[in-house]
Amino acid sequence: MPSEQNLNGTGQNYADQGPMKVCPQCGAPMPGEMRFCRSCGQRLGEGPAEYTETVRFPNTASASRGRGTVPFGPGFDAPLMQPRADSFPCRRRRRLRGMTWVWIAMAVFFAGGGGLSALMKGGRHFPPVVVQERSYVGVDGFTNTNGGVTFGDVEPPGSPADNAGLVGGDIITTFNGVAVKDENAMMDLLRETPPGKTVDVVYIRDGETKQAQLTTVSRSEYAELERAYRSRPQGLGRLGFDTSDAHRVLVPGTMIYGVQLNNFNSSGPAALAGIQKGDIITAIDEVPIRTVDELVARVHRGIPYSIVEVVVTRGNQQIKIPVKLGK
Repeated sequence: MPSEQNLNGTGQNYADQGPMKVCPQCGAPMPGEMRFCRSCGQRLGEGPAEYTETVRFPNTASASRGRGTVPFGPGFDAPLMQPRADSFPCRRRRRLRGMTWVWIAMAVFFAGGGGLSALMKGGRHFPPVVVQERSYVGVDGFTNTNGGVTFGDVEPPGSPADNAGLVGGDIITTFNGVAVKDENAMMDLLRETPPGKTVDVVYIRDGETKQAQLTTVSRSEYAELERAYRSRPQGLGRLGFDTSDAHRVLVPGTMIYGVQLNNFNSSGPAALAGIQKGDIITAIDEVPIRTVDELVARVHRGIPYSIVEVVVTRGNQQIKIPVKLGK
């Protein structure tokens, strides 16, 4: 066994460190009092030791013994600990980067879509959301009044309300067997009624309760009627009065409302036909006129240069006046 050779690279002979022994792992000589090999890190009787516990820089640590100072670490030329086949390498944990999360999200999304498709094919079908279109009756809008709802005029020609004989100023009290209390209730009934359904309508005109039937239309049908009316080649009729000075009034001594004209064109159709200031128009071609909007709508319906019969109340007299409409 060598005792004269410097084996630890520090200039210190092992012979000065007491009895010697040999590492069973690598066969390197080592002092007898050492617990592990400085060459391979083998802990005697306990397996490999951790390298951090065995390696020391030369002359940085020492132990005081009776026979002198013994350095704990080998020299720089001593071989480092060799990894064993059965040792477990220490791996640094890898973190997921930005694009990795994008791919994971896409995978989860497509997996969820595939699962939903499989569920649908398996017989579990979700019912489609059906938005029912509300019905239209062909009036210019509803307003609240005593007993129900009313409206300004019926439009366009050929609408359900027009075909049923309704006119502006009528008060609808019952629609399809349900009492109408206000505007909101009426709109709810139109939303609940499918287009094309025939319903009973109860209304009040001139204090008298009347009943009619009308068949509702869809929004597209109503729009088509409006388009055809506005684009007719004949144009719109004209009576020649100032709407700002026309007022809805009650005919004296009756429960009938009409439209009183206070200002009109002196050379217009009304003036030329003999209608005077203060006359109250109650009908045109036997259609009751109860609001200013209805009067304007009925005049516009007339074919230009055609003759219509206008019924007016002048004082205590009711006069029928033929009027040639302008354009």
